[in-house]
Amino acid sequence: MTKLFLFTFLLAITTGLFAKQYNIRDYGAISDTTVLSTLAIQQAINECNNNGGGVVAIPAGNYLIGTLLIKSNVHVFLEEGSTIYGSTNIKDYIEIKADYSSLRTQEKTIQLIYAEKADNISISGFGEINGQGKHFPKLTWMDEGITRPHLLRFINCTNIKVEGISMKNSGCWMQHYLACTNLQIRGLTIENHNNFNNDGLDIDGCKNVTISDIISDTDDDAIVLKSTSARSCENVSITNCVLSSHCNGIKLGTETNGGFRNITISNCIVKPSKKDTSNFFGKLTGIGGIVILIVDGGTLDGVTISNIQIEGTECPIFVRLGNRARPFKAGDVIDHIGTIKNVIISNVQVRNTKNIGCSITGMPDHPIKNIQLNNINIEYEGGGADSLLSKTIDEKAKEYPEPTMFGQLPAYGFYIRHAENVQFNNVQLTTKTNDVRPAIFTDDVHFSKFNNLTVSTNEESPYTFKLKNSSDIVIESTRFIGKPKCMVEIEGKASQNISLRNNQRITSKLINTIDTPLNLLIDVEKN
Repeated sequence: MTKLFLFTFLLAITTGLFAKQYNIRDYGAISDTTVLSTLAIQQAINECNNNGGGVVAIPAGNYLIGTLLIKSNVHVFLEEGSTIYGSTNIKDYIEIKADYSSLRTQEKTIQLIYAEKADNISISGFGEINGQGKHFPKLTWMDEGITRPHLLRFINCTNIKVEGISMKNSGCWMQHYLACTNLQIRGLTIENHNNFNNDGLDIDGCKNVTISDIISDTDDDAIVLKSTSARSCENVSITNCVLSSHCNGIKLGTETNGGFRNITISNCIVKPSKKDTSNFFGKLTGIGGIVILIVDGGTLDGVTISNIQIEGTECPIFVRLGNRARPFKAGDVIDHIGTIKNVIISNVQVRNTKNIGCSITGMPDHPIKNIQLNNINIEYEGGGADSLLSKTIDEKAKEYPEPTMFGQLPAYGFYIRHAENVQFNNVQLTTKTNDVRPAIFTDDVHFSKFNNLTVSTNEESPYTFKLKNSSDIVIESTRFIGKPKCMVEIEGKASQNISLRNNQRITSKLINTIDTPLNLLIDVEKN
């Protein structure tokens, strides 16, 4: 009995049962979507804050609001059956110029629920927040937050919890957490298919973040880490999420001024959206599954992604170092290319992906470093044409980085360029229909190893691996599904030190060379 009482007592404390409550009905809020309850709810929030904090209770009913300002020590709780609707009149939103400087705070912005420099705040419960965002037309290229409100935006806040509620129909990004510290997001249901830039969750330059148990279906990216200021995204854990998007499921970027450090993502499903039409961005089955980017001079160091199921998408894995070099403040100049290093992607299953191929691409003299792919199984559509074998892939250093940016690649599996210490272990790459492209194409890749690969191949394909201007490459313990015409083609004067070890014995040609140095070193053992 004592243990039961203690458990009940602790549960009551953690759910705020003993905290002072401020019921919005007591301040004049009305369950009527033709009447604004903004002032009544804001009064409850202000009084709660002035008295040292507590719970602002949203009882069952439908409430119409403009901008609400959340303040320190205020915990908003939406009871079951409660829905907050965002006003469809832009005049009901407060224009706010944030103190914090980032790409998207250079001018005044509007949002339905806003907090800045607040501490110990939360929004939780069993209700719904519906932004009615379709009523705000897109007017200019970067008008998100300007003429189309975010549903929720917290800037430079600490100790935040957002739990349990449903979120629907934002004017642009659903949630934007900028430069926040100690952030917990859990158990949300997100639907965002009514406007442009309909992301589900944007974590921007935040530190010490846990995200779990999210079910999200969005037109634009599902979960995105960003860095729109000099502050990096650090110490972020994402787990147990089901994500659907017409764009990208799990994405680091595009804005990458400050970069990313110490990121773990695990136990997630990326699958096609239940929405069968796309009026804004993307593809019906999604563009990217796992997308990792640095294009604005930042550093990405220490990312681990594991136990991911991906269904569909144009390109399931896309890693890109570019040089868009967009500053977050007018007048600033980014005079350097960023860095991507120390990335591990493990235990990924992919089905029904299209035939673009995956890519890992750095920049000339700026290689991506230390990339591991372990226990990966990808089933591609296949059907790549002969013309793709000689396709030249432009660097496109300044272009917006998207998994489809290069079109169909000269490899059906992975196209890898400008990289060092790439390690593939126990990777299976197969196609539903014959594809003449190689499984792996490397260009300017060094000190890398491909171990225990299972790959589709066929006699129509001239080679299964293509190594171009690549050195110190080991291909070991490969198994072929189909009969290869040639296992490896080596090209370029920078090619050197190629080792083929313990691969499945084939009766066809093992190696073909094109324009390689006369003293090219090739080690062939037990193939």
